[in-house]
Amino acid sequence: MNFFKDVILVNKSTLKKSIKSFSKNWIIIFTGIVYVLLNIAMVILINTLFSGILSILAGLIIAIVSSSLISNYLYLLFNIINYDRIIWDNFKEGFKFFLWKVYGIFFIAWIGNFILSSIMDILGSNAELLSRIVSVIIIIGLNPLPETLYQKYLSSGESIKYAFEFMKDNWINWLIPNVLLNLVLYLVTNRWILNIFTTHLGFNFDFSLKGVGFYILGQGMFSFIMIYRGHLFKLLSTSTPRKRMYMNKFYD
Repeated sequence: MNFFKDVILVNKSTLKKSIKSFSKNWIIIFTGIVYVLLNIAMVILINTLFSGILSILAGLIIAIVSSSLISNYLYLLFNIINYDRIIWDNFKEGFKFFLWKVYGIFFIAWIGNFILSSIMDILGSNAELLSRIVSVIIIIGLNPLPETLYQKYLSSGESIKYAFEFMKDNWINWLIPNVLLNLVLYLVTNRWILNIFTTHLGFNFDFSLKGVGFYILGQGMFSFIMIYRGHLFKLLSTSTPRKRMYMNKFYD
């Protein structure tokens, strides 16, 4: 199959599925507000309960709660991509479904950051350059990590390895639509999706008609992008260009 034809067919199929899924599950737009409110409640609770010597536990609690919120969002995407629907029970179950896989990623990241900090202390003036290189590698090389976590039955470490391997095999098919979608999002909202575990766009508590409309538009675009990524990952991770050439059902 011609390479460019494959890119077009992959994204044509993904776009069709994404539009259908988004139209049936548009309620996911409003999860961002819930996550913001839960984050605020978490900060207030931690500042109240974990003061003094107990403050050493605050970091651990924050990491677990953050992992729980990310788990919730990934579980909603899991149900949209695989079953084309989300229900209230999915939202309730989601806080724990991928909790420890996400927390495992955070723990590995913490170890990596500790090692990197030690190296940067030695490098001196070159430390900033190394930091930027590592950031780019993470943003690009681990870009499909959220989809790997909720679509593949792998451990946290295995998910990191798989995400890198997926990018090595599918980097053009993955990056072209993601860069274009992010560019459109930036032109409309002035925001990029740089954190691979972003669950929503910023909510500024502007309750004017314009503010609410802008939030719904931005969050709607973000939600569509995440659904698009899910369908794109599923197609690319379960097929090859050769297989897609002989199995037209991928584009039905």
